[in-house]
Amino acid sequence: MPDNKQASTDTAEAAEAVDTAEASNGSKKAEVESDAEGTIGAEFGDEVLEPEAKKTDDEKDKSSDAYHAKVTAKAGTPAGLATGLIKELRPKQWVKNVLVLAVPFAAGEILDPAILLDAVIAFVVFSMAASGIYFVNDAIDVEADRQHPTKRNRPIAAGLIPVPIAYVVCVLLLGGSLLISGLTSMQLLAVMALYIAVQLGYCFGLKHQPVIDLCIVASGFLLRAIAGGAAANLVITQWFYLIVAFGSLFMVAGKRYAEVKLAAETGAKIRKSLKAYSPSYLRFVWAIAAAITIMTYSLWAYDIREFEMSRWGLISIVPMVIAILRYAVDIDKGVAGEPEEVVLKDKVLMVLGVILAGCLFLAFYL
Repeated sequence: MPDNKQASTDTAEAAEAVDTAEASNGSKKAEVESDAEGTIGAEFGDEVLEPEAKKTDDEKDKSSDAYHAKVTAKAGTPAGLATGLIKELRPKQWVKNVLVLAVPFAAGEILDPAILLDAVIAFVVFSMAASGIYFVNDAIDVEADRQHPTKRNRPIAAGLIPVPIAYVVCVLLLGGSLLISGLTSMQLLAVMALYIAVQLGYCFGLKHQPVIDLCIVASGFLLRAIAGGAAANLVITQWFYLIVAFGSLFMVAGKRYAEVKLAAETGAKIRKSLKAYSPSYLRFVWAIAAAITIMTYSLWAYDIREFEMSRWGLISIVPMVIAILRYAVDIDKGVAGEPEEVVLKDKVLMVLGVILAGCLFLAFYL
């Protein structure tokens, strides 16, 4: 009897342990599913996904109090202000503005010094406008950023740049961008005015609107391409602009898909607009965008053969399609971040890009 009683007790304890483990697993599963639906935190101004920060004393850890103290130590000093202004300009993001060279290149005019100069001016005014938008966005989100483990280290949130100065710099950058654009071309001025208006709308709340945020981010790439043509008064086939528009939507939807997937797997915080997105919806968007990009590129390639009398345009379809499929692999893995970062980290994509550019160069310049 004692043995039977002991066995019964052991069995009950084992069953209780199993129930406890299942309850714990169920709780974790529910948490992940909840986050996938966007119900876990979404602070105003959240623009990137970041896992819950772990408290450390490592000065190299950007989420640590030690790193934050190191950053804020320069607040209120001329050196801190200068450093903050340079950092807030975000020069690394200017690489996107190289897209202004796309139209002069596709028009076969990139080697013309006057056309190239106009394209360079378009690059400069877009860099000024983009940096001005960063200043106003961070000034608006300053209070929310100060509550964030890593965004609190941004120059404005960390106190390196006072908010009034941030707005003054923003006005100077945006105003300077419009002034230089107007002196270059009225068409360029119209493009820059539209870009600034759309981006300001994004900063003041449209970034939290589902679908609208996808379209606004994608439009930024399209307007860059249009600006290159507007600056030099170049006309190019509509197929080219459709390629840029849907190619941009493909990359933006892929980035959002990676963010939603990361949220589901790690419990990272997500922006408000992502609450409305499911992985299946974003896969639907980037699949359609990829298909339209390939179709319009093929139609453009046939135009190249007709007007340039070159088969290299048709040949370029091969590396273009492979590049899109390769990029889709990165998207499906959930690792697609900023487009330029994805390309720079994928050597195969870089090689495909060089081959594609080489085919188009041969089509337009030989």
